[in-house]
Amino acid sequence: MGISLKNVSYSYQGKFQTVKAVDGVSYDFEPGKCYAIIGKSGSGKTTLLSLMAGLDLPTEGEILVDGKSTKDWDRRRMRRDAVSVIYQNYNLFPLLTVQENIQYPLDLKKVPRKESIALAREVRQRVGLPASYDKRLPGQLSGGEQQRVAIARALAQGCKIILADEPTGNLDTTNTHNIVSILHSLAYDDGCTVILVTHDHGVAEQADAVLQMKDGAWI
Repeated sequence: MGISLKNVSYSYQGKFQTVKAVDGVSYDFEPGKCYAIIGKSGSGKTTLLSLMAGLDLPTEGEILVDGKSTKDWDRRRMRRDAVSVIYQNYNLFPLLTVQENIQYPLDLKKVPRKESIALAREVRQRVGLPASYDKRLPGQLSGGEQQRVAIARALAQGCKIILADEPTGNLDTTNTHNIVSILHSLAYDDGCTVILVTHDHGVAEQADAVLQMKDGAWI
């Protein structure tokens, strides 16, 4: 399952003028590869990632997810079944345990309880967290551990497009290496389309393709 950008632009009304945050961007992201989008703050990369996640629609052009325009998708369903987003601040539910956080998308899909518990444990193990973590709350975990839980939740969701917004931004070198390795595994072993927004050029250099944004466009 890939994602294609077709002359995508996005504008919004600022306080004094119309701002073009994304300006005529086109690209085809293929399954089984890992991509990095880099650029200074305000270059448009996070806005572009939000558009690919279906959080808003382009004001011009279109984004195709699995060949279907985001304008034609039920975008809530798209984020449930096709596109997972991993955030820099993890976006875990603070009052849910590790097990419950990972199971959350499965509960939304009404997966039978026994099956969802088994799958949550399987993906938790895959990201390198032991069974003793199942009943811990996010506040009892380090940043690297919380990001592993967030990735495990994306794995449990079963989406084939993984969007990661600064997934290593709050992590030290060792945890950064571990998280990047897991994301590469999603691309190369699971055939996912993995797209990272990052300020870390060391992380970007490990991607199959590096795309740089400036003033809302590729350079």
